[in-house]
Amino acid sequence: MSMFKKILIANRGEIAVRIIRTCREMGIHTVAVYSEVDAAAAHVLEADEAVLLGESEPSESYLNIERIIAVAKSTGAEAIHPGYGFLAENSGFAEYCETSGITFIGPPSRILRDLGNKTLARRIMEFADVPIIPGMLEASHNQSLFRREAERIGYPVMVKAVAGGGGKGMRIVLHPETMEESCISAMSEAEKAFGDGSLYLEKHIEAPRHVEFQMLADHHGNVVHLFERECSIQRRYQKIIEETPSPAMTPILRNEMGKVAVSAIKASGYINAGTVEFLLDQSGQFYFLEVNTRLQVEHPITEMTTGIDLVRQQLEIAAGNSLTFTQEDITQRGHAIECRIYAEDPEDNFFPSPGTVVLYREPAGPGIRNDSGIYEGFEIPMEYDPILSKLIATAGTREAVRQRMIRALKNYVILGVRTTIPFLIDVLSSKEFIKGNTHTGFIDRHFENWSQSKEDEDLAGIAYVVEEMASRGRTSAKVSDRGWPTPWDTLGEWRM
Repeated sequence: MSMFKKILIANRGEIAVRIIRTCREMGIHTVAVYSEVDAAAAHVLEADEAVLLGESEPSESYLNIERIIAVAKSTGAEAIHPGYGFLAENSGFAEYCETSGITFIGPPSRILRDLGNKTLARRIMEFADVPIIPGMLEASHNQSLFRREAERIGYPVMVKAVAGGGGKGMRIVLHPETMEESCISAMSEAEKAFGDGSLYLEKHIEAPRHVEFQMLADHHGNVVHLFERECSIQRRYQKIIEETPSPAMTPILRNEMGKVAVSAIKASGYINAGTVEFLLDQSGQFYFLEVNTRLQVEHPITEMTTGIDLVRQQLEIAAGNSLTFTQEDITQRGHAIECRIYAEDPEDNFFPSPGTVVLYREPAGPGIRNDSGIYEGFEIPMEYDPILSKLIATAGTREAVRQRMIRALKNYVILGVRTTIPFLIDVLSSKEFIKGNTHTGFIDRHFENWSQSKEDEDLAGIAYVVEEMASRGRTSAKVSDRGWPTPWDTLGEWRM
């Protein structure tokens, strides 16, 4: 079996750290890249070597394709892992890798291009008899066409950008009177985000669940799914809590959706790890939404319930190796929940909260995993996505893991910046979440005017004061050459 000796990770933060750790287990040398503001970032300190890309502006660093390829060549990296975000779904970047003789750890550029075009992806799925949401199969800028199509489909409709994702360029239109304004706004946002303002319309499905299937496909025609994840708890189309299995899933529905997901992957010719995303309506009917052509933020909950390292599988597939298991070999055990921890102020419309982490204490215990990209003393920059870490909990049942996650969140201390931790605790504690009545409008319906209780704020302040008082009696830890204290540094004065 072949394998890379060195790879470059074209990303930052917790996902770069997570990829580095699997590479270390596999004996693969890693090259980190970073911007000026990220010189002391965790991924830089974790990697075997690190190279400066440029200024903090993404276009000068993490989106600078020519510079990244040049660094890969100069360091002898045989492959590039894009993580998620930045260039992960950029077909031009994948093609540049291909023509430069560097392996792109993801699908081929042609697949990225086809599936990145949402209307083309819909046509591919319709041809393969994958159920799609009623709507347009061609993109346009024509307001008259949008009005006619909306009347044909029936209001409410969803205006969507043909390129990109992450909720950008999307608007719900309830009435004809707001169609033109919504389209103009969506076009402008899509043009700025993706360089393409083309739109199409789909029927808006009321209060659906967002259910995705994790897929693996190798170069030899083998395709499997690793069961579903429910990602219905979202704000502004961004997922914040994910779980597996889905509370709505039955064995029959899982089997049916899994087969359709495999058909979708085969129809597109997909290779590597990706997800087939569906909307599941209240009657149990499901519709194809899109294929996410990369590793997903929420991939750890699948890893924790199947025991399969998805980053390792990405590397094996990219190196040309076959999957070593079949669909029948894959089993799921227990229940898992992931909470995304952001440096945001949920009381101020989730406005980013950059700053210095003055106190950092991770939760621990059975069934707890924390994929983090920060440490105490780290300066959180304002230039990038404010995700700090992903907290994952597993247990035998949904209720057991829900309670475990709440305990872990309450023991997760990040002081110096505002975070979403108190908000996540309240969502997990809500009656509707406990019942499993989740849908994509859950946050808007139940937590639109959320505010943190005064008691929680007081407890955080007390924790900080206690830590400060306790630290005065301790010997300060020397920071090692790797950027944070080693276990030996933290012992203080000692003798043998």
